Amino acid sequence: MITFQSQKISHAITRIIAPSEELIYLVEGSEKAALIDTGSGIGSLGRYVRSLTDKPLVVLLTHGHVDHAMGAGEFDFVYMNREDDYIYKSHADEKYRRDGLFLCTQADKMEEGDFLSPLPLECIRDMKEGDSFALGGITIEIYSCPGHTRGTLVMLIKEERVLLLGDACNDLTFMHEDYSTTIEEYEESLKRLKPLVEGKYDRVLLSHGSGDGALDLIDGVMEVCSDIINGNTDDVPFTFKDSEGFIAKAVDAMGARKDGEIGNIVFRKK
Repeated sequence: MITFQSQKISHAITRIIAPSEELIYLVEGSEKAALIDTGSGIGSLGRYVRSLTDKPLVVLLTHGHVDHAMGAGEFDFVYMNREDDYIYKSHADEKYRRDGLFLCTQADKMEEGDFLSPLPLECIRDMKEGDSFALGGITIEIYSCPGHTRGTLVMLIKEERVLLLGDACNDLTFMHEDYSTTIEEYEESLKRLKPLVEGKYDRVLLSHGSGDGALDLIDGVMEVCSDIINGNTDDVPFTFKDSEGFIAKAVDAMGARKDGEIGNIVFRKK
């Protein structure tokens, strides 16, 4: 049987660890709750979330990737930046999803009923920068950050002073796919985002790894963008599934940068 785990990381935020170890966040106000991302659609996230809260629920997807959006079919009110329709469609393909099951740490426990159908795209509501969701004493503000995908969003949990960067800007941001923006465009996204959220957060949350990011992560990744543009990179070959690229800055066996700095990018030289 597929299972989920969770940990309370503040009075309003619960981190949920999905079967492929992607991270999902449940944010609760006094009146409503919001689920940020839904994982890969393996196992009943809906049932698990209902064991944590009985408040009216809205789902906010940071982007349309398989490991963030495919569990949305169990929920009624789902929002995503519709700029990501193009990637949601391809990642919702059954063969594509099944080819990624090797990432599921509970694959040996999986039954056919654990492989959930994706939410039809026409059922997803549009969400853009400037939108906000009031949950009762807790507000989630939405910011755009094209790069990883063209519709990638960042979320500020205002009263908690928490910035959820997700996959938008992290310790190894994937920017090597055909659907990603150029590094130049991504750098501009980060330069635009920084002053909009600066001074508004004391904690950074990510969608993979430990889930916690450095407070100056945006600065670190902007520096990596500049180094890529100027040819100041280590160019470590990288392969994930069928995609190839280069890690900009050399890393140790644990994935940390050898130079001790923060932030990294996988890119393609073209």
